[in-house]
Amino acid sequence: MYTDRVMDHFRNPRNMGKMDDPSAVGRVGRVACGDVMWFYIKVEPDGDGREIITDVSWETFGCTAAIATSSMVSEIAKGKTLEEAVTITNRDAAEQLGGLPPIKMHCSALAADALNEAIYAYLTERGREIPEALAKRHERVAKEMATLDKRYQNLLEAEGEQTGSSQ
Repeated sequence: MYTDRVMDHFRNPRNMGKMDDPSAVGRVGRVACGDVMWFYIKVEPDGDGREIITDVSWETFGCTAAIATSSMVSEIAKGKTLEEAVTITNRDAAEQLGGLPPIKMHCSALAADALNEAIYAYLTERGREIPEALAKRHERVAKEMATLDKRYQNLLEAEGEQTGSSQ
């Protein structure tokens, strides 16, 4: 079902973990599958003044494909300018992993979205112009996250009611 490359990134994930003092953080999730990802980026200027993603890390709660694509997207993004990184797609990650089953392509989309959310946060926090394609991606992701957050809140409230009634 999974390629050797997918399994390698799943068993030996690259850049995994929470980053201390990131330049920005992106968070995404998908209601349909329950996967949630955080991407942390460190951005620094190079000698020419271009903003380079010098470090990337991530935390993912998800399946094999979600973890492998998080690892791969972090590898692809490291060393890229913000302009280059924002063009990374789920197809790029899947291709570098030697392919994913069609039913798991949404995992690679989540990883690319998480990176883009970190870039969006970085630009927004600095009052910078947001490229149109990035703004559209953020709008779609924000709707999904609002739904996910609402469902999570409803779950917490239901558990609280159950706990409160049993005491």
